[in-house]
Amino acid sequence: MRPYEVMVILDAGLEEDVIRATIDRATQLVTAGGGTVGRVDRWGRRRFAYEVHHRSEGYYAVVETTAEPAVMADLDRMLGLADEVVRHKVVRLPDKVAGRTLRPVLAEDAGADSNANGA
Repeated sequence: MRPYEVMVILDAGLEEDVIRATIDRATQLVTAGGGTVGRVDRWGRRRFAYEVHHRSEGYYAVVETTAEPAVMADLDRMLGLADEVVRHKVVRLPDKVAGRTLRPVLAEDAGADSNANGA
């Protein structure tokens, strides 16, 4: 399981129910694939810096998930095919950012690294 962050920009002209249903469909796809959905942060309607598909604003939502890469590939495909979605981006978060710790560095490895740098 890997941590991901998904940014979804939906058409701002949609009804609130359609926006909620689209985000729910995305989160259900993750949970059905064995992943977990963390925080769903709904930013609301925001103005674009430039027009995208002849639209000047969109509804932004950020979803934090933990899932397998295959599940996220399915989510990426689903969002790409959805007519309601203007843009989306799936980003794998580094382990440090996601609150995970990397394996501890052994003292032998740390000494070898400092010698390699000329210290």
